[in-house]
Amino acid sequence: MQGQSTLNGAALNKHLNTNTSGHKKSHNTYSETIEFDDNSLAAILYGQNNLHLAMIESRLDVELASRGNKLLVEGRKSNCKLAIKILQNLYVRGESGESISKADVDGAIRMQNPQNKDHKADSNSTFIVTRRKTLSPRTLAQETYMKALQQDELVFGTGPAGTGKTYLAVAQACAMLEAGNVQRIVLSRPAVEAGEKLGFLPGDLKEKVDPYLRPLYDALYDMMDATIVERLLEEGVIEIAPLAFMRGRTLSNSFIILDEAQNTTTMQMKMILTRIGEGSRMVITGDPSQIDLPRGMKSGLIDAMQILDGVDEIHQIRFKEGDVIRHPLVAKIVRAYNYSDGTTGNE
Repeated sequence: MQGQSTLNGAALNKHLNTNTSGHKKSHNTYSETIEFDDNSLAAILYGQNNLHLAMIESRLDVELASRGNKLLVEGRKSNCKLAIKILQNLYVRGESGESISKADVDGAIRMQNPQNKDHKADSNSTFIVTRRKTLSPRTLAQETYMKALQQDELVFGTGPAGTGKTYLAVAQACAMLEAGNVQRIVLSRPAVEAGEKLGFLPGDLKEKVDPYLRPLYDALYDMMDATIVERLLEEGVIEIAPLAFMRGRTLSNSFIILDEAQNTTTMQMKMILTRIGEGSRMVITGDPSQIDLPRGMKSGLIDAMQILDGVDEIHQIRFKEGDVIRHPLVAKIVRAYNYSDGTTGNE
């Protein structure tokens, strides 16, 4: 697949020369020096003012000292080995032409978390490739989600804001459209939060609900050039519409995304789920903790996930507060609200 950067150990050694110092500064301090072939790429790996190295030092409790393309790693042996593995993976990522940003470093650290004992994390094994971007998972939940998006016909992605639920779904839709695996993309959201206020807004119904569909537009423009997006919207190859526009239709050869699904009623959810036609895929995303329906009305998202749990070819991925990949403060906000509500964020 385009953009994939997996190397085995032998191939990796062609690009990275790793030398173990072999001495210990104390009974629990280990040191190892690694050398990168490309000085300019090493500088990108280290980050501006060594920002990326500082992130790894802080998160893994190691000390990193760079001299050109050589990097000394010191600390507990297990931490050093983990830091070296992360640095090597990021370097190989850079060699393949992919970005090495602060977010990429954060994702590489998350994917190699030693707490994930039952999972062999390999951020090089799963990709979503569009014309403008190549996306790799930044958490294990994202990896599971991305694999489900590529394999399953119906996927539910639920959890707090900032976990990439909608963004990755739109990316996969664009990738499949560009590859010719679907003929169109249909993006929809309920406009429950607008309520009766819609009537006071100018324009027709589509213009009234466009502000609520803005996140879908933003994700599209990240994956495709603006001129291409505008042309596909005009041609109807990409359709962005409120949920009410879906009734009575059969959507064939389409990639369908329903965002903010926690605000659907049970009847609306049944309606959209039964729109799937031949050759189509559907992704349902939402955050059950942010339901704007009238008090006492059951969310169609929660109802559907309960009814369809265990059905073959339907995959449900539940993101947690630890999967938030926006600003670190977002994860703290989610955690604080979960604590206030008496929930753990891990359900």
